Parts: sequence; C-alpha cells; structure tokens
Amino acid sequence: MDFRLSEEQLEFQKECRDFARDHIRPVAAQHDRDQSVPWEVMKAARDQKLSGLEYIQRMATDEQGLLGVIYAEELHWGCAGIALAISASGLAAAGIASSGTPEQVGQWITECYGTGDDIKLGAYAVTEAGAGSDVKSLRTTAKLDGDEWVLNGTKVFITNGGIADVTVVVATVDPELGHRGQASFVVAKDTPGLSQGKKEDKIGIRASHTAEVVLEDCRIPVENLLGGMDKLDKKLERARSGAKSGPSGALATFEITRPLVGASALGIAQAAYEWTLEYLEDRSEDGSPLLEQQRVQQVLADVATEIEAARLLVWRAAWMGRNGVPMNGGQGSMSKLKAGDVAMWATTTLMDLVGPAAQSTDLPLEKFFRDAKIYQIFEGTAQVQRLVVSRMQRAEYRQKLSEAQEILQQAPGNASGDAAHDSTSDALSDAAKSVGSVA
Repeated sequence: MDFRLSEEQLEFQKECRDFARDHIRPVAAQHDRDQSVPWEVMKAARDQKLSGLEYIQRMATDEQGLLGVIYAEELHWGCAGIALAISASGLAAAGIASSGTPEQVGQWITECYGTGDDIKLGAYAVTEAGAGSDVKSLRTTAKLDGDEWVLNGTKVFITNGGIADVTVVVATVDPELGHRGQASFVVAKDTPGLSQGKKEDKIGIRASHTAEVVLEDCRIPVENLLGGMDKLDKKLERARSGAKSGPSGALATFEITRPLVGASALGIAQAAYEWTLEYLEDRSEDGSPLLEQQRVQQVLADVATEIEAARLLVWRAAWMGRNGVPMNGGQGSMSKLKAGDVAMWATTTLMDLVGPAAQSTDLPLEKFFRDAKIYQIFEGTAQVQRLVVSRMQRAEYRQKLSEAQEILQQAPGNASGDAAHDSTSDALSDAAKSVGSVA
C-alpha cells in the first residue's frame, strides 16, 4: 500500500491550488458580500479545463479516484461558495448518470455544463420543506398524462435553483410505495410551470446561488423520465409485489458524491489552519512567541491531526468508489461525517485560539467558520450519517457472524462423526462469538 501521491496527482494538486490562489481568493470576499454568481471565475475554470466536459472526461480516466477529492479540497481552500458554484452541476450530472439511459446521459449531461464559452448550469432538486435527509417523505408528485408527465411541488435549498439550464427533479409517482415509488425527471430551463421561488440569504457559501424551485403543472415529455418507462414499470411492479430493491436514485447519487463533499469540507479546514499558522507566526504574548507556547501548540497539533485523519477517510472512500469496492461499513458516509465535523470544530477552535480579532470581517477566519456549517447539514445531516454508519456496521457484523457460523458447520468430522476441535475450529468459534457480541 503506497500512500504517496503520484507525479500526476501532485501536479494536478498544484494546478488546482494555483487556480484557487490566483482566481478564486482575490474575488472571494466580494462575491461573499454580494451573494453573486461568480461567472468570471467559472469562465476561468472552463478555460483551464477545471470545469466542463473536458474535466469530466479527465475524472473518468482517473484509475485511483483521487483526482476528484483533490480538486474539491483545493478549490474549497480558495472559497467554498465559489468552488460550489463551479462544481455544483456535477450533482445533476451524477443524478443523470446514475439513473438515465445511455441516450439520456449523452443528451443531458452536456446540457449541465455547456460547451466552449457557453457555460450552462445543472441543479439537482430533492429537498423539500418536510423532506430533507428523509427522501422517502417527498411530496412533489409526477403524474402521467398522455405522452407527458405533469410535475407539481416545491423544492427548497436547491443549488442553482431557478437559474439552471437543466434541473433533475426527484418526484413521487406512487406515494404509497415511499422511496420505491419515486422517479427522477429532467426539466429544461424555461419549461412552462417551472420557476424560481425564494432565493435564500445564507450565512455561508454565499457565492453559490440557492433558491426554491417551484413546479406548477409543469409538463415535460415522457422521454424526460430518467431510465425510461420500462425501467419505472418494472421498479413499481417489484415494489408492489414486496420484492427487495436497491436504494433510491437520490440515495445512490448522494453515495457517489459524499467523499467529494467531505473533501470540500476539508478544504475549508485546511485553509483555516494555514491562515491561523500565518497569523500567529509573528505574534507574541508577554514577550513569548505564541507559536512557541505549549497551549497554542497543543491546539494546532489537534487540528492538524484531525484534518489528516479525515483526509484519509475521504481518500479511502473515493478510492473504494472508483474501484468498485463495496462500502458495506458505511465508509462513504463516514468520510462525509468526519470531514464535516472536523471543519466545524477546527474553525471554531481556531477562532477561540486567535481571540476577539477572529470575529472581524476584515479577517477570513470568520468566513471559514460560516462556510463550514453547511457541511454538517446538506447531502445528509451529520445525525443521519451516524444512523447510516451505525446500521451498515451492524449489518456488516451480522454478515460476518453468518459467514463464521457457516464455516463452523462445514468443519470436517473425526472418525466418530463429531466435529473436529482443532485450533482452526476453536479460532473460528472465538471469532463467531466476538462478532456476535457486537452485533
């Protein structure tokens, strides 16, 4: 196992850091104050192939799966709001890729980004006022009327909501089936019945546009159902028969993106840590340099350790996802949970260390603090991630117990027909008991 980044990865990391330093940070405070869409930075990212289809193609050929999390961390090191504005279309694209037919993927993912100088945006509309992390409680409906689907409902806290060229809407087709009765639909910009509702005035990630998406008798062609009618009919039939099925399309999309969200949170934590080191470098207290005081060193060591620990979880989950390794123990959720908590804790702890000056808007630490909070909330709150991890861990241990018991039952018998009690059998028995005690 080699923990060193390759030359290609190191070069890409530097490329992203340079872009964040040269293009994002100089305008971060202004876009944060104005809550404005950073079109000029998005254009620069496109010019440097750090956004759009060429970037997506580069990620698709990444064998280890680490380029995406490196990218997310470094751009969020520059500014979380601007980084999200640049990359947010990826969530809509992921929704299309996970649920759509090859023809739909070819048609609509391009529309999420645009080509050349024509920058387009995508939005992924799941969250509702009464259904955030609990996606099975969605109330937005989709009803088939001839050769059209009619969508009604209101989505809230949608990134790029109302300004996106492509909006992927998760709606309920059969309310009695919960998440198994849901489907995803593509709604193009300027479709009658699609409108922007309230634009949110947020404490953090303010350069990322967030608003309600309102659907009022919004009619879309039947072919805009992701996956097609045959796939939906089979899914509904299985659900009504009681047969088991996989997770919802929305949950599948979030599972793909959780390590990326974790990496984004790490970018904020790393930026806050580096800024604090620089800020304290030439400061003293009672004639003693602050960075030589043990109380300061203890705090900085804890922050650095937590960031590194979270980064390892994020990189592992990204590698597992790219290489098809099942995250049976909730590794994707772990990465997002840990990184989000570390970002919030680190920025709070560093503000305490810096003191009263940390609350000044003249210093960037208060912005890092404001930006960090959302990473404990969106794409599954920290509390929901803990539930996911706990349940998956329990299921994994139960599976191990079952496998251990099966091996014991297959142990070779002795001459009298009794099970052999050799050291291997005893070890397996001990393992089974151990697994059973935690299940």
